Amino acid sequence: MNRYTPIMLVLWAAGCGQAGMDSPAGTRPGMTADTTIDSGIEAYERVCAGCHEEGLNGAPKTGDREAWAGRSELWEAVLFEHATDGYLGMPAKGGAQDLDEATVERAVEYMMSLTYPERNSP
Repeated sequence: MNRYTPIMLVLWAAGCGQAGMDSPAGTRPGMTADTTIDSGIEAYERVCAGCHEEGLNGAPKTGDREAWAGRSELWEAVLFEHATDGYLGMPAKGGAQDLDEATVERAVEYMMSLTYPERNSP
């Protein structure tokens, strides 16, 4: 851990999953905190994309295979666990405690489909 790690974690915790200071936690522009999330796509866009689209605070970027390389051999099970329970600087459920585990898993599956589209091909 370097001397900047604690500061980065605080900044990440304060900003990830939020579109800005005016947005309720875990929302993006045009969405409210009481927006119902039914799909992995909606959950990804509302919660995950805020960090994973740009690779903020070490989050592996969606679509960047190199960023995802070297991850666990247990791939999906570990990804689901990390997304649900939190991992390193990422809070559980990306900070959106209103999401159920099935929706979190669908968001992970969607993110992986953007990164590895051939996995979803017949």
